[in-house]
Amino acid sequence: MLDVKKIREDFPILKREVNGNPLIYFDNAATSQTPQVVIDAIVDYYSNYNANIHRGVHSLSQEATDAYEEARIKIQKHFNAAKPYEIILTAGTTHAINLVAHGFASILKEGEEILVSALEHHSNIVPWQMLCEKTGAILKVIPQTESGELDMDAFAKALSPNLKLVFVNHVSNALGTINPIEHIIKEAHKVGATVLIDGAQATPHIKPDVQALDADFYVCSAHKICGPTGVGILYGKEEWLTKLPPYQGGGEMIDQVSFEKTTYAGLPHKFEAGTPNICGGIATGAGLDYMNAIGFDNIARYEDELLQYGTEKLLEIEGLKIYGTSAHKTAVISFNVGNIHPYDIGTILDKLGIAVRTGHHCAQPIMEYYKIPGTVRASFSFYNTKEEIDTFVAGLKRAVTMLS
Repeated sequence: MLDVKKIREDFPILKREVNGNPLIYFDNAATSQTPQVVIDAIVDYYSNYNANIHRGVHSLSQEATDAYEEARIKIQKHFNAAKPYEIILTAGTTHAINLVAHGFASILKEGEEILVSALEHHSNIVPWQMLCEKTGAILKVIPQTESGELDMDAFAKALSPNLKLVFVNHVSNALGTINPIEHIIKEAHKVGATVLIDGAQATPHIKPDVQALDADFYVCSAHKICGPTGVGILYGKEEWLTKLPPYQGGGEMIDQVSFEKTTYAGLPHKFEAGTPNICGGIATGAGLDYMNAIGFDNIARYEDELLQYGTEKLLEIEGLKIYGTSAHKTAVISFNVGNIHPYDIGTILDKLGIAVRTGHHCAQPIMEYYKIPGTVRASFSFYNTKEEIDTFVAGLKRAVTMLS
C-alpha cells in the first residue's frame, strides 16, 4: 500500500489553491506534477555546476558531464536498454518521433506501406503523413472498435511483405486503452517491419522492458514521469540508430569537419546536435529515481484502484457516457454528459479548483469515430486520492445542474 498522504507532501504544488479552493489535479495525462527532489536537482545544477558538457576540461564541465551521462545510464537501466548509447535525449516525444521519421525518409521507397493505429496522438500521425508525402509510401490505419480497442483482425490483414514500418502507442492518451504491443511487435517483425512504440502515456504507469518487448524504437517524455518539460527519451536498437542519418547538423554530433567533408560522431552524440537541455536530462534521472523508489507495481495497483472507484462514481451520474471501456486501461476516464459541451464542464470545474482536460486531446480521429467534438478527460496519478474523486464528482454534478 502506498502512503499517499506522505507522497503528497513531496509535491509543493498540491498545497496551493485555485479560485479559493484546494487544487485537485486530474490532468496527469497531459503532464505530471513535479516532486521536490526533482525541483532540488534543477536548483542544484544551476546553483553549483552549471556548465556546458562534453567540451571542457574545467571542473564544472566535468561535473555537469558526469551528472548528465549518469542520468542517461539511469534511463538505460529503467528501460532495460542493452547499452547507454541506445538512449538518445531529445526535446520530447514529438521530437523523438520526428527524428526517426526524418531518418526513414532516406530509406523508405515509393509504394511501400507504413501502418499507424486509429488511437494515435497527432504526434504519431502527422510525421508519418509527411514521410509519405516525401517518399511516396502508403499510409494505412488499424481501425478502432466501439470499446476503444484496436481491431486486431484488421491488423492481421494489414500485415504483408510490403509493410515496412508500424507505429502504435502503448497507451491511448485520449481513452487510456493499453494496446497489445507485444503481439503487434512480434507479428510485425514476422513480415520484416520495423516498429516504433509511442510510450508517452504508458511510462507514468508501466515500466517497459524494451529488450523483452523487442521494440525497435520506444519514445516518451520526461514531463509525464515527474520530470521537467522539454526533455524526451528515444530508445533505438543500435543497428537502427547506426543506420539512420543524423536529424540535425551542428556541434557535438560531428567527428571531423572540413569544407570538403564532415564525418559524424558515434552514438548517442550523432543525434544530439548542439547544447542539450543539460539540467533537464539530470532532472529526468531524478524523477525516475523518485518513481522507482515508490515502485511501479505499487503505482499501477493504486492507480487501478482509483480508476475503478472513479468509474463507478461517475457512472452514477445520469446521462454520463465513458469513451474507452477496454478491460485493459490506465487511470484515464474520458466522458461526456448528455449534450453538454465538454469545454463548459471543464470551465465550471476549474472555478471549483478541479483541473481536467477538455477537447479532442490531439486525437481528432478518435473523436470523429465517436462523432463528438471532444471529451472531458480526468486522469489520475499515484498522488491523487478517492476523496479528491468524491469532490470532483460532486463538482461535476453541480456543473451538470447549472448547464442543463
